[in-house]
Amino acid sequence: MTDRIELRGIEVQARHGVLEHEKIEPQPFVVDLLVYVDLSKPGTSDDLEDTVDYGRLAQEAHDLVSNESHQLIERVAEGIARKVLQDPKIERVVVTVHKPQAPIPVEFQDVAVIVDRSR
Repeated sequence: MTDRIELRGIEVQARHGVLEHEKIEPQPFVVDLLVYVDLSKPGTSDDLEDTVDYGRLAQEAHDLVSNESHQLIERVAEGIARKVLQDPKIERVVVTVHKPQAPIPVEFQDVAVIVDRSR
């Protein structure tokens, strides 16, 4: 399947991390979703029911990141992927969770975890 919907830059303040202060003070996370779905039907029908509502996907990803707390962003990404794949129209999802303020002892631009899951 080559059709896809891409959502980039879902910004969330959340508490994920191994260190104690990361569990108390919210920090920024950014989520990207690449959703593989057949877009031929909605491409001709022009009907939202025939496609995946990317507004709903964005909200679900945002809610999962902000309402839960995990030590690893690997777990955050896995949870998002599982939620996204509950939609039977979606064949595959690639989830990227960025942690731009991770407590890394050297200067860096970004750190991210990417999971690629299919049904």
